[in-house]
Amino acid sequence: FPSLSLSPQLSHLDDQKSTKRHYEFNKVKQDSNHTIGVEFGSRVVNVGGKTVKLQIWDTAGQERFRSVTRSYYRGAAGALLVYDITSRETYNALTNWLTDARTLASPNIVIILCGNKKDLDADREVTFLEASRFAQENELMFLETSALTGENVEEGFLKCARTILNKIDSGELDPERMGSGIQYGDASLRQLRQPRGTTTQNKQQCNC
Repeated sequence: FPSLSLSPQLSHLDDQKSTKRHYEFNKVKQDSNHTIGVEFGSRVVNVGGKTVKLQIWDTAGQERFRSVTRSYYRGAAGALLVYDITSRETYNALTNWLTDARTLASPNIVIILCGNKKDLDADREVTFLEASRFAQENELMFLETSALTGENVEEGFLKCARTILNKIDSGELDPERMGSGIQYGDASLRQLRQPRGTTTQNKQQCNC
């Protein structure tokens, strides 16, 4: 089945790591440590009736790791930019990380903006409207999440995966192109790329 490489990235490290951990294991430690450099995890999910393996590269947002983590954009099909709604500093860093993603990754990379710690609404420093406008101006999908309660965490990853598969289906994204961030172990992803109306004979020829 298809494997999609995703890179959750940004500056509030507890936040980003907790989001990844909650998605992988449906739990989060409140005393979780910062991401150091790069961590890897994976999860097999069903997306629109298709079995997909998400390969998740959790890259640290600290400036001292930037030279290391930037290289992981090159092989990513999607990225989740995670900031902390209770930290203006992490929100202000979005522009730099978004520039890295758009510069270093495939031009077809799917980017989701996630405002984490939705459960701490009373302490928020970044309004939903402000972040929503930033997402709209930069053509990003946006949602707020809570790694503590799990709200919208799975939806963020699935929304990213659905969008990637839709781009393959429409022909906008070629999974066989080097650096696409997509691998497959059977014909399921190839079938996504077949033009609508392709004959059975042509499909058989393509699979030979």
